[in-house]
Amino acid sequence: MRFELLGPFRVYRDGRSVPLGSVKQRLLLATLLLRPNEVVGTNELAAMLWGDEEPASAAANLRTYVRGLRRSLGGGGATWDGITAAAGGYLLRVGPDERDVDLFDAAAARGREALAVSDLDRAEAELSAAVRLWRGAPLSDLPLRSTLARRVAQLEERRLLVEEDYAEAVLALGASADVVHRLRGLLDRHPLRQRAWGQLMVGLYRIGDVAGALDAFRQARQALAEETGLDPAPELVTLYDDILHHRPGLTAQPPTGPDRPAPETTVGPLIQRPEQLPRAVPEFVGRNVELAGLDGLLHGGAEGPTSGAISVVSGMAGVGKTALALHWAHRVADRFPDGQLYVNLRGYDEAGAVSPPDALSGFLEALGVPHARIPSDMEARTGLYRSLLASRRMLLVLDNARDSAQVRALLPGAGRCMVVVTSRDRLGGLIAAECATPLTLDVLTAEESRSLLARRLGVSRLASESVAVADIIEAAGRLPLALSIVAARVATHPTFPLSAIAAELHSAEARLDALADGDVRRVFSWSFLALGVDAARLFTLLGLHPGPDLTTAAASALAGESAAAVTPILRELTRLHLLAEHAPGRFAFHDLLRAYAAELAQSSERGDEHVAARHRLYDHYLHSAYPAARLLQPQWPPIEPMPPLPVSARRPVTDHDGALAWFTAEHRVLVRVVRQAAENGFETYAWQIAWALTTFVAPRGLWQDQLAIQEVALGAAEKIDDLAGQAVANRLVSRALTRLGDRTTAEYRLKRALELHERLGDPIGQAQTLHNYCELCYLDGRLDEALAHGREALRLYRLVGNHAGEARTLNAIGWLLASTGDYVQAIASCSEALDQQRRTDDRNGQAATLDSLGFAYDRLGERDRAANCYEQAIALFRDSADRYHEAETLIRLGDTREGMGDRNAAAAAWRLAARIYEDVGDPAAEEVRHRLERLTP
Repeated sequence: MRFELLGPFRVYRDGRSVPLGSVKQRLLLATLLLRPNEVVGTNELAAMLWGDEEPASAAANLRTYVRGLRRSLGGGGATWDGITAAAGGYLLRVGPDERDVDLFDAAAARGREALAVSDLDRAEAELSAAVRLWRGAPLSDLPLRSTLARRVAQLEERRLLVEEDYAEAVLALGASADVVHRLRGLLDRHPLRQRAWGQLMVGLYRIGDVAGALDAFRQARQALAEETGLDPAPELVTLYDDILHHRPGLTAQPPTGPDRPAPETTVGPLIQRPEQLPRAVPEFVGRNVELAGLDGLLHGGAEGPTSGAISVVSGMAGVGKTALALHWAHRVADRFPDGQLYVNLRGYDEAGAVSPPDALSGFLEALGVPHARIPSDMEARTGLYRSLLASRRMLLVLDNARDSAQVRALLPGAGRCMVVVTSRDRLGGLIAAECATPLTLDVLTAEESRSLLARRLGVSRLASESVAVADIIEAAGRLPLALSIVAARVATHPTFPLSAIAAELHSAEARLDALADGDVRRVFSWSFLALGVDAARLFTLLGLHPGPDLTTAAASALAGESAAAVTPILRELTRLHLLAEHAPGRFAFHDLLRAYAAELAQSSERGDEHVAARHRLYDHYLHSAYPAARLLQPQWPPIEPMPPLPVSARRPVTDHDGALAWFTAEHRVLVRVVRQAAENGFETYAWQIAWALTTFVAPRGLWQDQLAIQEVALGAAEKIDDLAGQAVANRLVSRALTRLGDRTTAEYRLKRALELHERLGDPIGQAQTLHNYCELCYLDGRLDEALAHGREALRLYRLVGNHAGEARTLNAIGWLLASTGDYVQAIASCSEALDQQRRTDDRNGQAATLDSLGFAYDRLGERDRAANCYEQAIALFRDSADRYHEAETLIRLGDTREGMGDRNAAAAAWRLAARIYEDVGDPAAEEVRHRLERLTP
């Protein structure tokens, strides 16, 4: 079998053309052929065939087309077995010589290998054979949808690269006239190919048409200006100048070869203890004097520094401040037995520096303080932090600080901790007021720079071009960051002579501005421009993500590609140090690179694509968070989420533990996503993602988080006049405010939510809001009003047949009746609720009702029965990860056990309650401790 995709789609069996049937059937085969020997999902295939108009019978139609292809390709009544069904899709098996694409790639690879070793005749023959396989535009007789069209565009790019390699071989052989006509045709179709323009200029010059060569440069400059607004590349400008002055060397051009990726790097295991140091730079060289200076601050004793030592490592951007600090910190880590703390303060990040409160919050969490227990007051937060460090011997690395004020709150108050601060600023305030020791970092010496390049590229590579190496070092200003990026460029172009790289650096437009305030964008652009089309696109799209990190799935959503397609691109970006995999499957930018990616995204003219990418990103988070939210809180009345976008595959979590783990990992990301979605015109996504996130933060008592996201959600819903979103957000804002003690504002928000649900004709929303009103009135001591709201909520739930809401409200009414002393009616109401909840398997609801029954039985003096209810409730609360209400029930169980004379059991229950309240930062912990003190003899 022979499959021809490099032109109109053709299939041959035993040299005879095979009829392929309908357009849809041919499209299906073409799609499978572009992903040979791998499973292509049915969703992706359906998208290729029907786009957004996928029929309900798509799966059945696919099976029909596959059967038709098997018959057509089998011939003579036989059935071809090359297409097989697999999990979630279909797989097409082809041999290495059956696709013209594979023959093209093989010939191109052989030609490039020959070109790399200057075997020009073989290079010309192989590259010519590769070019001749093309019969026109790939799959030119098929209607191509976006994803298939992108794959075809990638084939076209590979063709153009081979065309240029072929031109290079022909030029090197001296057949300049033969290549000029071919290059003119290529540039008529693709006028932005600067390498081809350079080859045309050389070809024209060599056949004696100097005026034509100079005119070709002017044409290139005009095309670039009109299409991109950019000037020609430095090498093209240099070539023009060489032609203009008839400089020697134009009659012979050393061949260059294709890009080759550098070997992949691996990421080590996550550190599980509070040892936050990022991985040290493996190519670290020199800095012996500076390292000795840091060593001196340890006072040479086995116990580490005897008082809080502070070192300020300052210098220009890219000079290696972080590399030095981390190299030294890893080297002396064993001198600090209580661990190491690290924060990147992002002092010069365009997105904004890390505030001292946020940095302190991160440190406190690393020290074991639960997020919800971290004080909101800055002074209290600093006091807690310094108290925790007072008895510890730790190393703190405060990286990329903007000024002294950003650092001061992060300094320990006493003890034997040591602090290393890195900054572009000298931080004279710290030196003057905190007696910090300054350490000014200069660029590397020439020998250190050479050592850095040798470690990256190998000694033998440098030995053959010592002059060019010296030129690179000098042109890069001996700046470690610049040298590292240049080394990466050289490594990915193993056949490029170092002299060519040096020439790029020596041009006026490409020279590093070593004295600029961290301006290394041009250096980053070298790595960016060296990327393939897909990697460059993804790098830019990642600049749209709010951070602080993202998963492969989120990158897949941004790109609009499958995870399988995105994974190798992420590996490429990681390999080239444009992205870091700081945890398995989670990626983050270095601060400068993230700013660069965001800048690329902002300056890109592909605004519509970026709007679509944001849409896919927010859709990914909503339709990952929503099913997880329903698993965490199945008893909550659901919202109607935005319809999901069609994607090739979704992998929502399927169980409670998976939902809990997902929210735990994405919690901080989702908080930023809510805010970013609201700011970028995706208001509905903002309030709906906020609703989903509340199912995670509310049971943990993270009321500050809930308040923050719901206030954004409320503003977003109000902006687009979404009454349903406003009603939900008002109610959830109220719930957070109630728990935080602002009951006046909470009541205003509840009334607003109730008004909106009434306008919407939403009795379930009204009932849910009235249920929350019960809680607020109960906490305010307004029991009659609370009962009135509860009974109205019960009427509404019964009106619409919402049994889950009815049961929960019966329990609320039972609790309120017990609070008024009507224990018999309370037990009747709660028992009715419990029967309904057991029928519907509302386990969290059962827990709440059993807690109410325990309260009523205790007041009636039936303490054994009360304790039994409480213990059942506690077990059910634990099953649903509702720690907040578990703690409340533990307190009541302890009270009952104390009344029964079992002081040990009472103390055990109260200790568990206190621990939970401390974890979630609830002041009720203090009340529980008073109970425990009462038991102390």
